[in-house]
Amino acid sequence: MRKASVERKTKETQIKTSINLDGTGKYNVTTGIGFLDHMLEQLSKHSLIDIDLEAKGDLHIDFHHTTEDSGITIGLAVAKAIGDKAGIKRFAHSYIPMDETLTRVSLDFSGRPYLIWKVEFNRDKIGDMDTELFKEWFGAFAQAAGITLHVENLYGTNNHHIIESCFKGLAKALRFATEIDDRAGNAIPSTKGTL
Repeated sequence: MRKASVERKTKETQIKTSINLDGTGKYNVTTGIGFLDHMLEQLSKHSLIDIDLEAKGDLHIDFHHTTEDSGITIGLAVAKAIGDKAGIKRFAHSYIPMDETLTRVSLDFSGRPYLIWKVEFNRDKIGDMDTELFKEWFGAFAQAAGITLHVENLYGTNNHHIIESCFKGLAKALRFATEIDDRAGNAIPSTKGTL
């Protein structure tokens, strides 16, 4: 089993994260931000990655630090659990429809972190969470996990549907990219011999 735990403590947040890449989608998520908890639960459920995350942050200031740092710790845990990436499929994409919304997510476990974010909202908040913070979460996750990540909402009008389809799209792409490729054996999926 490919498992990892990460603990991150700063003056702004204290976060403990444990994941199992080969799990069944079990989750126990507590950030203090209801909507973020809901999205991280979607990430776990649809990727089949078990996620246990407990975050305590300076929510009396705003949700920024807790959101970004949860992305960092989950990303670090994914990078740690996947190790040298031997045998993984490496690339994946998914299209997620959610009622009137369609989102495309593509990723590469390249070791070269990069985020393309083509997602727009017509409201400043979903619940109590600022919509601008979702880009921060995805950027922090991509950087810490060492992946190239492209997220594009192709169309949609409901802000809840738009962001939920982004998290579900990431979940599905993670599930496929981290799977072991039986044909590849234990080879690193790169002509360079390392990722």
